[in-house]
Amino acid sequence: MHLYFLGTGAGVPSKKRNVSSYILDLSQERGSIWMFDCGEATQHQILHTTIKPGKLEKIFITHLHGDHIFGLPGLLGSRSFQGGRTPVDLYGPAGIKPFVHTALSISKTRLQYRLNIHEIDEGLIYEDEQFTIKAKRLDHGIASFAYRIIEKDKIGQLQPEKLKEAGIPPGPIYQKIKENPSVTLEDGTVIYRKDVVGPSKKGKIITVFGDTRYHDEYISFARDSDVLVYESTFGPEDLKLAYDYFHSTALQAAELAKKASVKKLILTHISSRYQDGDIERISNQIKGVFPNSIITHDFKRVDV
Repeated sequence: MHLYFLGTGAGVPSKKRNVSSYILDLSQERGSIWMFDCGEATQHQILHTTIKPGKLEKIFITHLHGDHIFGLPGLLGSRSFQGGRTPVDLYGPAGIKPFVHTALSISKTRLQYRLNIHEIDEGLIYEDEQFTIKAKRLDHGIASFAYRIIEKDKIGQLQPEKLKEAGIPPGPIYQKIKENPSVTLEDGTVIYRKDVVGPSKKGKIITVFGDTRYHDEYISFARDSDVLVYESTFGPEDLKLAYDYFHSTALQAAELAKKASVKKLILTHISSRYQDGDIERISNQIKGVFPNSIITHDFKRVDV
């Protein structure tokens, strides 16, 4: 599982940073990818990677400002032209449905796959046998959300020596035992999975914030995340600007990560006002508060 950053800039594209879009690559876990936000020219960014839009399963939109959604109609249409046929689930604030439907309708774009659009509010928005996904409303002057992706604990490794001790030779039965809570053998013996597997493997937690002012109430939502992706539109010295424009500073993000006991902080949504020297300075400042932090850049890959 890893995150791939396609666009890490704020507001408008710059020569070094495109606007917001990130991929959560779940190829190993479920053979698919999930996308967070889809700013203008996200398709162009994808062309510089090995990402395959046909594997796109879910898209999560944090809010409806243009730098987070203007690439969406084009991506959805191109996925269809390129042969994508599996369904896509799109999650976002109220208004995402008419935005997409209007863009596709006026442009006469007909998708060759099912697009399920879910207009969300706070709370649980999705759950299956692998993941639970929750949303949290933020403070941005427009409906904006954070998403918390919780991977459920994985079944421990099968311990074949225990099966051999029970007189069960290796074969397809081993896989059947691993996949089922209990299995009845031909002689009537019941094998319980819990007795022949090792400790379960703790699932990962990834929390992705949309644009927002900082509030302490976000601490519990980010708590114990393996990775926290948070906006850093402004440097620590621009606290008033951040508040006035409904954004956060890099230092506020570091403080949130520390208070929430997260393992890794990734800062994105960087204003073009900050040049390379500024980024290095800001990075050093936030590492003084939360050492395991990075200011990401376009095409950065981060393992979860």
